[in-house]
Amino acid sequence: MYYRIRGLREDLDLNQGQLAKLLNISQTTYSRYETGNLDIPSQSLIKLAQYYSTSVDYLLNLTDCKEPYSKA
Repeated sequence: MYYRIRGLREDLDLNQGQLAKLLNISQTTYSRYETGNLDIPSQSLIKLAQYYSTSVDYLLNLTDCKEPYSKA
């Protein structure tokens, strides 16, 4: 379900522990996010979208546009 967060992480050569630290969670919890065994809280999705300079919609596979929305 959340294959995009894995792809973005791997594109930057980051490990799960580094992203877990960013989100202030355990590596195991982050791993469960990537596999879809645990839903990602909205605040964590927002933080990831900001970190990757993309939109939450892109992370959730609701759009194929990787560019973030403008802050109009």
